[in-house]
Amino acid sequence: MKKSDITSMEDIKLLVDSFYDKVNRDSLLSNVFNDVAKIDWPSHLPKMYAFWSTQLLGSASYFGKPFPPHMKLPINKMHFEHWISLFIQTVDEHFKGTVAEVAKQKAKNISAVFQYKLGITGSF
Repeated sequence: MKKSDITSMEDIKLLVDSFYDKVNRDSLLSNVFNDVAKIDWPSHLPKMYAFWSTQLLGSASYFGKPFPPHMKLPINKMHFEHWISLFIQTVDEHFKGTVAEVAKQKAKNISAVFQYKLGITGSF
């Protein structure tokens, strides 16, 4: 299968759904999302579609504040590194191109900013 770049809302949904499928099967991250944060997936996924659509396609459909929900979670550098690894793996499995590379860089930047705000050392 030839990979193409991220260019549509369907691509965003594929990225987000594939990524969170990995998260839900992951021994480290699943607990944080499901048992600690108790994510309501039917309401969370549309927010993630809007977030990544805004970030990658310029849709201006996300107006939330992504950091505050992470403030009280029991997460550390290992969680962020694993999150990034799964995200990059997901992008690379499905897409290739300029926007795909931007997606990976934005995810790394988000991770670095969140770690900085949480006081997690060694994140830069």
